[in-house]
Parts: sequence; structure tokens; C-alpha cells
Amino acid sequence: MQSSFNSARRQHGLGGPGLLAWLAVAILGAGAVGGIALHRGEAIDSLWFIVAALCVYAIAYRFYSAFIATKVLILDPTRATPAERLNDSRDFMPTNRWIVFGHHFAAIAGPGPLIGPTLAAQFGYLPGTLWILIGGVLGGCVQDFVILFFSIRRNGRSLGQMARDELGPIGGAAALTGVMTIMIILIAVLGIVVVNAMKHSPWATSTVAATIPIAVLVGLYMRSVRPGQVLEGTAIGVVLLLAAVAGGGWLDHQPGLRAWFDYDGPALALMIIAYGFCAAVLPVWLLLAPRDYLSTFMKIGTIAALAVAIVILRPELHMPAVTPFVDGTGPIFAGPLFPFVFITIACGAISGFHALISSGTTPKLIASEADARMIGYGGMMMESFVAVMAIVAACVLDPGVYFAINSPAAVIGKDAATAVATIAGWGYPVTVEQMETLARQMGETTLFARTGGAPSLAVGMAHIFSSLSGGSLVALWYHFAIMFEALFILTTLDAGTRVARFMLQDLLGNFHAPLGRTGWYPGVVLTSALVVGAWGWFLYQGTLDPLGGINSMWPLFGIANQMLAAIALCVATVVLVKSGRGWYALITAGPLAFLVTVTTSAAWYKLFDDAPRIGFLAHAGDLQRKLAAGVLPPDVAATAPRLIFNDYLNASMTALFLVITWVVVFETLRMCRRALRGDALPLSEAPYARSELVTS
Repeated sequence: MQSSFNSARRQHGLGGPGLLAWLAVAILGAGAVGGIALHRGEAIDSLWFIVAALCVYAIAYRFYSAFIATKVLILDPTRATPAERLNDSRDFMPTNRWIVFGHHFAAIAGPGPLIGPTLAAQFGYLPGTLWILIGGVLGGCVQDFVILFFSIRRNGRSLGQMARDELGPIGGAAALTGVMTIMIILIAVLGIVVVNAMKHSPWATSTVAATIPIAVLVGLYMRSVRPGQVLEGTAIGVVLLLAAVAGGGWLDHQPGLRAWFDYDGPALALMIIAYGFCAAVLPVWLLLAPRDYLSTFMKIGTIAALAVAIVILRPELHMPAVTPFVDGTGPIFAGPLFPFVFITIACGAISGFHALISSGTTPKLIASEADARMIGYGGMMMESFVAVMAIVAACVLDPGVYFAINSPAAVIGKDAATAVATIAGWGYPVTVEQMETLARQMGETTLFARTGGAPSLAVGMAHIFSSLSGGSLVALWYHFAIMFEALFILTTLDAGTRVARFMLQDLLGNFHAPLGRTGWYPGVVLTSALVVGAWGWFLYQGTLDPLGGINSMWPLFGIANQMLAAIALCVATVVLVKSGRGWYALITAGPLAFLVTVTTSAAWYKLFDDAPRIGFLAHAGDLQRKLAAGVLPPDVAATAPRLIFNDYLNASMTALFLVITWVVVFETLRMCRRALRGDALPLSEAPYARSELVTS
């Protein structure tokens, strides 16, 4: 018995450093977190954030994830996974766990851990940092781990399929509807972030545009020119990506060429819509796979380099721990600290989108159940660390500069003098000369009102990286950071579009069988057009918003994403209760209760708050009254009818997500009650089959 226990400890990583070593890690981590929370000086050393994050992650992975693996889920390395049992060398295939880890991280690491923390910095660095660390290890990592495990035990079924099997027809139908509609909103907001980073920036636009033919070239090279030569294709792709950044700088100084890449928001939105359609219908090996592959190197390499640079340079964070905008009057987005910090920072702490990946391609590749802990829990920890890096990079900026970049013109004023006066009135001084100098350093014409979070994050990253080279090449680093962010975002945008197309094909296949076949090209084109048209419409309308689109769309994004996480945790909780592990279900029921409270509160604010900058309905009513009274400026009056319609549409979507979430919650409670009485639906888990890959 003792031998078996020790074997299980070794299998799940419970050996290693002794108790005293882990006690030292815990004390160091507690000291770092305490230092961050209690510091009230002018600036704080960024090294505290690295130490706090690494210690928290180490303790959580060593103890909490091991507890979940051995006591709650009971991972069984002798059990054959669907990758082994259903191996078709295409979708199902046992794969080295490090390769699967890289694929999984590339798929889940979208813009959320970069943009959310940057936007939430308007509350100060403290609220966002605490939510990233605590929410990550107790919520996001747990969700990703358990959903991945349950999907492995169910032949790699998707979240929607598991909801239908475990919650019954009502809860399953609500969950499927919620997943599809939420996906549309998520993809649209990703597009808005890219547009706001590239509009009227020829350098950024040309660099991002170059990544598309580079990906196609690498795909053709590795498939047709030099099959199997992965390292050669990788080297070519990385070199060309770096050349694209430098080439964009040269192009930006050519008056005859820069005009070809100087576009406003609506024009860029149409281009991204076209790209999304191409990514959905072209063969995966031609564009999607090489782009994701190259972006993995860029993502992990850049974040690792940023962490090393922070450790070496130890830049100070100039943003205060808490700002006056916790009361809900923030210029970047309106709403009080609770609940809006928890929906603004989604992917860095917990993200429903991850559940789609954890129940999508990843469970079809895992060779051993024992690998689920590292890939599910560990992959989310890596993303949480990305979020910590993002909040550091945003907060090293002077607060006045941060607010000048991220606040929309409708809030701070359309001319530079008015903008700096408004920001100075908040207690964060900044000058016109300071912003003009900064823009020149970054190779931009202006940095005022560059909403969306991406430009300010790029400025922060550029300052950190350029400091390693004595303060030179700032513009080059800025546009490298823009490309880095765009790769994060477009990877999720094109992959999300493809996933949504698969979901729509599954749905329409029930009415016309050929539409459900992924090999029938007319069906592929039709469903791709429907999906892209849906999120493209939201994207285009967001670019016409005088508040930059982010002010209203990002809270909707956060609400939708966290409600999707709530749906995933509902499924996990029901499975645990039906498995006879009622008390252990608290590991998912706890985060579920918190998320339902947060999302319901946020939805209520966005629907019914009287402040026009917070409530969708209040904003629509305010515009209607001012339009009728003729007091709106001509440019605002021209767009007011569209904005009013958008407000009512956003309110309708928020109400729909709220209803769907509560239907799923009630069905979860009903199924748990039935399970405790012994008359629940049977588990849909596949029967045990011994793995032939076990070596001992």
C-alpha cells in the first residue's frame, strides 16, 4: 500500500524539494504578495511581481494541482486515452506532451492576457494583480484542467456535447446556444483590438499584413518544397517576421508607399473580415497551421525575454496601487471595481474560451492521462504569467501617458491641448510636448486616444526592451510589440472562426446532412460566410463607435467570456457530483458561484445602471433625448441612430447571455439534486481500456 502511494506521488510530481524548501518558497511568495499589496510609495520595483507570481504558481502547481490530480480526478496513466484508442493519424494521435503543451498554449493565449490587464490598470496595479494570481490558480487553471480531463474520458467530446450529455436536453440546448453566440462576440472584440492598434499606422499595418504571406510561404515550403524540414521552415519564418518589422520602418519613411498602408478603422475592419473568411475556408496547412506554429515561437520567446528584461532592469511601476477610478468613473471604461475588474481581466485569470480548446483539439492528442495536469493546469499558469507581464509593462508608463493613450477622444477631448488639460485635472500630469516626443520615438504621428490597450502595452514593452540596448531602437521595439500582439490576437481570431464554423456545420447538418460534412466545399463556404458575417458586423459597428468600440464592447466581451466559463464549470460540477465526489465538487462549485455573482452583477450594471457611460439602455436614452433636443454636435448626431441601435443590441445580447447562464445554473442544481437522490442521468464516460503505451 505504501509502495503504491509513493508511486502515485512520483507519478504526479509529489516528490522533489523537502518541506523546508517549500516553506521557504511560501514565505518568499507571501512576502512578495504582501509587499505588492501594502506598498504605498511613489513607485514599486517590478521584481516583486515576478517573485510573487513564480512563488504562487510553484505552490499551486506543487500542492493544489497535485491534490486535484490524485484525489479529485484520480488520473490513471494505465488507461488508454482517445488519442490512442481512436488514433486516425489526423485528428486523434498520441503526441509528445511538450508538443501538445505548445499547441495548447498557442491556442488559448489570445489577446485577453495582454489587453485585459492593460485596460484594468486604470484601477491601479493592485486589483488586477491579485485577481490574476488568485483567480488563475483557483479558477482558470482548475477549469482548464478538469474540462480537459473530462473530455479525455469522453472520447474528446466538445464542451457543448458534454453539456448535452450531462445536463440533459434543456441545459444542453441552452449551453450550445450560449457557446455559439458568445463565440461571435469574442471574435468581434478581438478584431476591434487589432483595428485600433493599426489604424493610421502604416508601419504597424504593413508589418501585420506581411505575416499573412509569410505564413503561406512557410506552409508551402514545409508541405511541397522541403517536406519534413520543420527547422528550415521555422528559421525562414522567424527571419521573415523580423524582417517585416524592420521593413515596415523603412516603408513608413517612404511618402509614396506609406499611403498604401494608411487606413481608418472601418477600412481595416473590412480587411480583417476578408482575412477571417480566407482563414476559415483555406486548407489548414496553408495558412492557419504555419501561422499558429510561428506565433508560438513569438509568444513564448517574447514573454520569456520580457521576464528576463524585467529581472535585469527592475523598472519601477509608476501607476499607483489603487486609483480614484475604482468608483466607476474610469475614462477607459466605466464601471466600479467590483465587478468590472473581474470581467475586464478574463483570460489572465479564468476564460471560458479556454474550455473550448480544452475540449477541442487538445484532448485528441494527449497520450497519457498523467499529462493532463501539466498541459491543463500548467498551460493556464503560463498564460496567467503573461497577464502579470502585461500589467507590469502597462504600469511602468507614467499614469498621464497611460491615460492619454487609452482614453477615447470623446472623453478627453479631440485636440491635444484639451486632452492633456483633462488628464491633468484627474491628478496625472502630462504635456503635449511629452506625447509628441513619445509618438516620434515610436515612429507614430500621434498616440492620443489609441484605445484598445495594445498601443500602450507596446509602448511599455518598447521602453523595457530598448533599455537593454541603451535606449536605442525604440520605434523598432514598439512595432515589434505591435506585431507580437497582433499575432496573439489574429491566431485566436482565425482559430475561433474555424471552430465556430465547425459548430455551425454540426448544427446545420441536422437539417441538411451535406452541410455537416467538413469536406463538402459549398457547405464550408456557406457556414464560413455566415460566421464571419456575424462577427464582422459587430466588428464594423465597433469601429464606428466614437468611444473607440472598446468602451462598450470590452465589458460585453468580458461578461460573455466569463459566462462561458460559468457554463464550463457547471458541466464540471455536475460530472463530479454524479461521480460520487460531492465534497470535491467544491473545487469547481466555488469558482462557479463567484463567476455567476460577478457576471450577473456586471450584466445588471450594463443593463440597468442610470449612468449613460455604464448602462447600455441609459446611454441609448440619453442619446435619444439629446438628438430630439438638437443639442448634439453634427458629427455625433450623424452617428447617433446607429449608436442607439448598437446600445439596444448590446443590451439584448447581455440579457440573452444572462438568461442562458441562469438556465444552465438551474439545470446544474437540478441535476446535482437528482444525483444526490440517485436518479441522475448516467455518466457519458467511455469504458476503461488499458493503454498499450504504458511501459511499466
